[in-house]
Amino acid sequence: MNPRRILLFTVVGLLIALAATFLLDPYRNYLLALVAAHLCAIAGLSLLIGRTGQLSLGHAALMAAGGYGYAGTVTALDAWPTGLRVPLALLAAVLAAAALGLLVGLAGARLHGPYLAGLTLTVVMALPALTTQIDALGGDQGLTVPFLSVPGRLASLIALEQWQAWVALMVVAVVLAGLSMMDAGRTGVRMRAVRDDEVAAALAGIRPGRTKVLAFVASAAAAGAGGGVLCYIDSGVRPGGYGVSLSLLLVVGVVVGGTGRLVGAGIGAALVVLLPWLIGLTTDALALGPELAQRLDGNLAVLVFGLLLIVLTALAPGGAVSLVPHLPLRSRQRTDDDVTRTPSHPPTDGPARRGRRSGRRPGRL
Repeated sequence: MNPRRILLFTVVGLLIALAATFLLDPYRNYLLALVAAHLCAIAGLSLLIGRTGQLSLGHAALMAAGGYGYAGTVTALDAWPTGLRVPLALLAAVLAAAALGLLVGLAGARLHGPYLAGLTLTVVMALPALTTQIDALGGDQGLTVPFLSVPGRLASLIALEQWQAWVALMVVAVVLAGLSMMDAGRTGVRMRAVRDDEVAAALAGIRPGRTKVLAFVASAAAAGAGGGVLCYIDSGVRPGGYGVSLSLLLVVGVVVGGTGRLVGAGIGAALVVLLPWLIGLTTDALALGPELAQRLDGNLAVLVFGLLLIVLTALAPGGAVSLVPHLPLRSRQRTDDDVTRTPSHPPTDGPARRGRRSGRRPGRL
């Protein structure tokens, strides 16, 4: 898909999503904003795993970096108008997470499989200890940002939760468009070549280390955008909310939705946010005893996620997106294989040109 079509689909989808917020009550708009924030991180992680084969168990730390970057910037710009503070703070969130992603990506460029997963897991486990040593990060209590109301004349038209959903949807639209363009271009071809065979990719003139680091930075930037949105929604960032459990949920969202697909990332983000809420509504409707309800609180959601992951792995290895009809997944996967099977020529002369002659395009996220 060329950049113009990506931008067109992004704008149309954003307008439809913004219009849909008028049909939702404030709490459901709040849930929609949470889904959009998690979608940023899950989409970036899906690109990282699906296109380069790098498994990260520390994306929650990257979201935390984005949250701290947002909180610090929006507090420092206290005298600035809201229309400038929020975009600049979100940009700072992306840059902070990208910087951390660059450091982790450089350290893990030569690591594979469980070694890279262990490195990223160490990063997210070290987050609480790091925050207690740096006073500027607020310790265990984190940072609280000033309350930002709906700007200008919109305050009389929409509620605060709907405005937060608008901000989250606009951010996720930018993130998804950027990831889609990256995946549909030469960078995506290089990433798939490195994923399939690093030696052959290096012989074709591709630098595997640089490609992996670039993918990690892009994925970290997307996670930082999600962390910044979460900080904006919750008016603060706390290290306790960005632990190992969130990192594992992000990976579950990628696997359940479908690795390497934006549609799958959307399904995974919706499940990660909405499934615990639906389970809570169900347990409340059953009028269980207080002791049993306390035992099921949180644990039942983990059990359902585990069962769902097992069932989908057995019945639909491609994730929930493979169950959606009218999606030519097999043909797209075959295109990916065709693009990356023969990397004996540089990407600009080999796979891309062969795809143009055959009328096929490289696979996309």
